[in-house]
Amino acid sequence: MKIHPTAAVDSSAVLADDVEIGAFAVVGPEIVIGAGSIIQSHVVLEGVVRIGAANVIGHGTVIGGPPQDLGFNPDTRSSVEIGDANVVREHCTIHRGTAEGTATTLGDSNFLMAGAHVGHNCRIANRVIIANNCLLGGYVRIDDLAFLGGGTMFHQKTHVGRLVITQGSSAFGKDIPPFLVAAERNLAVGVNVLGLRRAGMTGAERDEIKHGFKLLYRSGLNIRQALAKAAETKFGPLGREFFEFVGNVRKRGIVSCRRAPKAQ
Repeated sequence: MKIHPTAAVDSSAVLADDVEIGAFAVVGPEIVIGAGSIIQSHVVLEGVVRIGAANVIGHGTVIGGPPQDLGFNPDTRSSVEIGDANVVREHCTIHRGTAEGTATTLGDSNFLMAGAHVGHNCRIANRVIIANNCLLGGYVRIDDLAFLGGGTMFHQKTHVGRLVITQGSSAFGKDIPPFLVAAERNLAVGVNVLGLRRAGMTGAERDEIKHGFKLLYRSGLNIRQALAKAAETKFGPLGREFFEFVGNVRKRGIVSCRRAPKAQ
């Protein structure tokens, strides 16, 4: 174990033998850190935080701080749960859950760039990239392989589907179905074709997702009608995933799509 002499590590913290703790870091009494993890300088880990193996927590990051919730009771027992092989760069903030027994969670192999904020009770899945200065309100859910462009804001309780990419400096208060490119303010602008290729999806699979996109956004049907039509269509697993997401959206609704200009 390599702990800088200026770090303040509580004797009750549970650290694997090869954990590294940088200068002036603060590690509280209810912290668990797995093998091969590196905690850089000036990091603060407070409250109940469990960090898995092979994580890198960047300089000045604060994890486990109380949620920014005016009704939060400081005596509430909540936590942050982080999986393995995540990189959390400089000056990120990840707040613990706001209700008793709840957690803010990160899965495995995620990359949070400098200045990202993950609010209370967020659920970040696996292999998600969150670029600089993204802001996630409470209870935001981000599914596998999503890419959130820099400076993007997400209203509380929004849900971002698998393999979504969002344009930087956008803002979303509605859910984003999987496989889409989203931009500006609550707009879907097309299918994330490049991301699908990189994920190894075949041309036929990409065509299926494009068909689903056109049915939902270009057919002139409302969402209920599009869902009914999709149920009559022989979609494969990806098409079903797309429409199951849409069918399970709650009252916040899904992003809209700018209509293509009419031919002159």
